[in-house]
Amino acid sequence: MPEQSRRGFVPRDTVDFGEDALSQLKKAAQEVLYLVGRGYPMMSAARFVGDHYQFTERQRLAVARTVSTEKSVESRKSREVTDLSGRTVFLDGFNVIISLEIAFSRSTLFRCMDGTVRDLAGLHGTYRIIPQTDTAIKALFTAFRELKIQKAVIYLDKPVSNSGRLKKRIYDLGENTDIEFEVVLEERVDTLLKSKPLIASADAIILDECAEWFNLAKYIIDTQIGDYPYVDITP
Repeated sequence: MPEQSRRGFVPRDTVDFGEDALSQLKKAAQEVLYLVGRGYPMMSAARFVGDHYQFTERQRLAVARTVSTEKSVESRKSREVTDLSGRTVFLDGFNVIISLEIAFSRSTLFRCMDGTVRDLAGLHGTYRIIPQTDTAIKALFTAFRELKIQKAVIYLDKPVSNSGRLKKRIYDLGENTDIEFEVVLEERVDTLLKSKPLIASADAIILDECAEWFNLAKYIIDTQIGDYPYVDITP
């Protein structure tokens, strides 16, 4: 698979998150957990600890995205659902699809304290369709059918480049499905999802405020890919 078509692939990850780096990353994650548990902001704690260990920017970000306070984990777990039969699910489209593109690219994904899987691929307002995009979308429809959902509403961030193209691609691939779904472009997807009754996302900010959530990306990776080589630095 050409490296340029692999979402989330950074060659140096084999060093930054290789066996030799894991013990130090785990130790750093434990120290960050200690600090955020005592009120320190996550990014400040991750940078402070990361500077001590001379981490790269991706290593710092990995620690920040992996660690959550014990209170946050408990709260998120209490609102996580596992049965979607007959329900309408509101998806954080880019969040879920990009994680699946990364998984089908066999790139770097992290096992997180709250049970989600997260990546280091930031949108920064830009997105492009890659060969794994179709695979990710088809995987979504397979999961919708398996989970017996009533309807899926997929929100995409309108300001992100090519969001309209992705919307069209989802409709094209879902044309013959028996699943009821809708793709909506919105200015502020994260704000909107916080008010919905049941969402699918791994975004920590959304998970802290939503009513209920389903761990969709993790479910699809587990059921359609299998034993994925997640990087696990959870303390």
